[in-house]
Amino acid sequence: MKTLTIRRPDDWHLHLRDGAVLEAVLPHTTADFARAIVMPNLVPPVVTVSDALAYRERIMAAKPETDAFTPLMTLYLTENTDADDVEAGFRDGHVAAVKLYPAGATTNSQSGVRDIAKVQPVLERMAGIGMPLCVHGEVTDPSIDIFDREAVFIERVLQPLRERLPELKIVMEHVTTRNGVDYVKSAERNLAATLTTHHLIINRNAILAGGIRPHYYCLPVAKREEHRLALRAAATSGDRRFFLGTDSAPHLDPLKECACGCAGIFTAINTMACLAQVFEDEEALDRLEAFTSLNGPTFYGLPANEERITLVRHATPIAYPKSVYTADGPITVFNPMFPLHWEMEDHAVG
Repeated sequence: MKTLTIRRPDDWHLHLRDGAVLEAVLPHTTADFARAIVMPNLVPPVVTVSDALAYRERIMAAKPETDAFTPLMTLYLTENTDADDVEAGFRDGHVAAVKLYPAGATTNSQSGVRDIAKVQPVLERMAGIGMPLCVHGEVTDPSIDIFDREAVFIERVLQPLRERLPELKIVMEHVTTRNGVDYVKSAERNLAATLTTHHLIINRNAILAGGIRPHYYCLPVAKREEHRLALRAAATSGDRRFFLGTDSAPHLDPLKECACGCAGIFTAINTMACLAQVFEDEEALDRLEAFTSLNGPTFYGLPANEERITLVRHATPIAYPKSVYTADGPITVFNPMFPLHWEMEDHAVG
């Protein structure tokens, strides 16, 4: 057996949903992760500090009593967002970041931003107080191919924004392209990126080759193999500008397996096992801690977790669950298409 001891990891991009789904999926995050940036794209979205506090209460009520876990709340940026509310929430420690969804870019993003000029006052206030902006980096112009939307967003939206507000701290979430990786690497300050578990493992063939596989469909959509390899190189490099944001995004199976299925992959259960295998394959296990436990807190200005966890590699594969069952129906767990040998010590899978 191999073992690897690291500081307890954090998840810097997580969807927990609400209600029965929240109750079912949350324990699979709290078992492994100490903190998580919680996405605000509920129905209705989390747009005010009072919304965020109410959602936090529901999360804490669903948390297993034995797990130490801190949800880091975010606000959903709209063209009517109140800059004073944002500043007060950040100053008082109630919210950690604001999330920019281009309207129509992904799940429950209809209330997002259509004209970024209309949110400029909020972004200026955030730059002044050091509050991070988390960005879903895709344009929604229907004339732009879905596989090019990240690269076009960088050119049309992100670069002009950073030129106007160089002091604004920005996280490019779930980067999926070599373009995104190279852009982040070109920045010396105030720009970082989260990388997801699944984008390190699948390319677009997983969705489309041999039939449509809805449980590999996510947004941003997985890209060509050359982009996946660029993501893996960035994740395993130790570069402080890249850190883990699982984008674990549960949907009930009927909402995935239909004529217009939802985008999202549920990875909370087996993320650490998947990542340990990826880093082992890249001969970079010594850099897993930086990616999962150190780089994120550094960018967000938070201390790294003091608690340690130990990952154990077994000779025989671990049988992770194929589904999680909620009161509303099943949720399929991400299948990485290779055997998983790693698990957290003293953490029973199931």
